[in-house]
Amino acid sequence: MAATAEDIRPLEADDDAGPSHWLTPGRRRLLIAAVFVLVMVLWHVAVTAFKVSHLIFPGPLGVGRSIHDVFASGEVWPHLGVTLYEILAGFGLGALAGFVLGALIGQSALLEAVLYPYVVAFQTVPKVAIAPLFVLWFGFDTTSKVVITATIVFFPVLANTIVGLRSAPRDQVDLMRAFTASGWHVFRMVRLPHALPYIFAGLDIGIVLAVIGAIVGEFVGAQAGLGYLILQRNFSMDAGGMFAILIVLSVIGIVLHAVVKSIARRVIFWADAFTDLSRGA
Repeated sequence: MAATAEDIRPLEADDDAGPSHWLTPGRRRLLIAAVFVLVMVLWHVAVTAFKVSHLIFPGPLGVGRSIHDVFASGEVWPHLGVTLYEILAGFGLGALAGFVLGALIGQSALLEAVLYPYVVAFQTVPKVAIAPLFVLWFGFDTTSKVVITATIVFFPVLANTIVGLRSAPRDQVDLMRAFTASGWHVFRMVRLPHALPYIFAGLDIGIVLAVIGAIVGEFVGAQAGLGYLILQRNFSMDAGGMFAILIVLSVIGIVLHAVVKSIARRVIFWADAFTDLSRGA
C-alpha cells in the first residue's frame, strides 16, 4: 500500500541526519555518472581478467558495438514501435480500469467486501502462468500483449486509488455533507484531491511494470517487438545483441518513469508529500 505523508517526508534542509543538505542536483548527476563509469570499468576489467567468452558474457565495449549495430541496421525501429504501443496501450487500459474500480471500491464497503477478495486472488496468480491463455484467447498479435500488460498495471493503480480515497480527512468529508453536498461533489472536491498523490504513485509503479508485461507477452508468443528480438538473439547465441536490447528496454523504462514524474509535478504541485518524494527519487 502507499505510504502516508509522514512516512515519506524527506529530511529538511537543516537536518544533519542525512545528505540532503549537500546533495544538490548537479552533485547528484555527477555521482550517477561516476557510478556508471566505475561499473563499466569494473565490468571490463572482470571480463578481461577472467577471459570470459563474449558468447557468454560480453564486455561493455562489445555491448556498445552491438547497440550501434542494432540501430545502424534499422532493424530495431519497427520492433521498438510495436513494444512501445503495447506498453502505452496496456498501461492506459490497466490504469483506467484500476482507477475506476478503485474509485468504486474506495467509497463502498459493500463492493470492497464482495469484489476485493477476487481482485486479490487474481493478482496472486503469476501473470507468466496465464500469459499463454491470453495468447490463446486474443491471438499472437499485439492485443494479447496489451491485455497482459493491462493486468499487471491494474493492481498497483487499484490499491493506491483505494488507499488515497480513504486518506481524505474525515472532518472535511463531514463538513461537505453538512452543507448538503452530493456524493459526487465530496468525491471531486475532497476525496480525489487527497487521493491524487497516491494515484500517481500507483501510476509510477504501473508504468515500469508495463514494460515487464509487454516483454512477458512477447516471450510467450509474438511476431514482432523487442522481446521477439531478444528471443532471436538468444537462438543465435548473440549475447551482445541481447544486452543491447535489454539496455534499450531499460532506457524506455527510465524515460517513461520520468514522464510520469514530470506530469505528477504539474498536476499535483500542491501536494508537498509527493513533490518532495519526487525530488528525492
